[in-house]
Amino acid sequence: MTKRHVSLPPLAEEGLQQFIQDVDGRLSSDEEDVCDVVEDVLIDLFGDRDAYERWQSGGEISPAERVRLQGYDPCNATLESEYYAEVETMEAQFERSKYLQWLWRQFDATPMADNIAFALRFRRMLAKHLFDECGDNCRFFKGITFTYGHNISVGDNVVVHDNVHLDDRGKLTVGDRVSISDDAHVYSHDHDVVDQTHVENYHTVIEDDARVTYDTMVRAGVKVGENAILAAKSAASKDIPAHHIAAGSPATSIGIKDGWESVAEPLEDANVDRRDQRRIPTEVPDNMEVFDEFGRDLSPPDA
Repeated sequence: MTKRHVSLPPLAEEGLQQFIQDVDGRLSSDEEDVCDVVEDVLIDLFGDRDAYERWQSGGEISPAERVRLQGYDPCNATLESEYYAEVETMEAQFERSKYLQWLWRQFDATPMADNIAFALRFRRMLAKHLFDECGDNCRFFKGITFTYGHNISVGDNVVVHDNVHLDDRGKLTVGDRVSISDDAHVYSHDHDVVDQTHVENYHTVIEDDARVTYDTMVRAGVKVGENAILAAKSAASKDIPAHHIAAGSPATSIGIKDGWESVAEPLEDANVDRRDQRRIPTEVPDNMEVFDEFGRDLSPPDA
């Protein structure tokens, strides 16, 4: 046993529950636009209600105040993923996930984001609205980022620690009781070696009870097997079989967990690249105007 139970004073707990239930109810309702809910919640979380009301009533505000107050409205912001070509095929879905992701990111900039008792429950509530699926009793710590959010499925009792990036440009499935440690990066899209503007999307899978440890990278399309471990500062570019311990960059299976040898795949059969099995076809509209931000001539001399 490594943890102990911690509780807030009764009045603080009452206020916390009331706020989360209120936001949850508003996000679940069809009576309010999600964008409006996000703006309203952020205004109050940042304590800017007086300045906002003064602005709305035509009062004098500085240019900096105006930029700040406008920024609470997610319609006045852009995210990196908004520039991706495939967004054209999922406008309605992306619109909602963008608003919710803005609320998640901006909440992390408030002092309340460091109050663990409050922040874990608030993010868990948001995850149930943002993710494709989110199980029970999950814990999401500070600084977690996503591509979209709506292509993520998370099981029960999952913990994602500080400053983790969960890329769901493709699809990401995380099983039950998975632990993803600080500064890990889990990807579901990859770039071509020659033409980095060409993107392939994949389904990345982290199975039940797996541990993706500190400062690691899981490449798009990789499956981290049940009860497996990706050791600290390792980069997994091939599947990690169930119950295996993988380490290095690129990571290779270096052992099997003690006591699991009889049900684990032998070490000599590990380190197989099965990413192609999880490739996701991606389409963009034929009439969409795209641009190459690099503008390079990529014609190889030996072609």
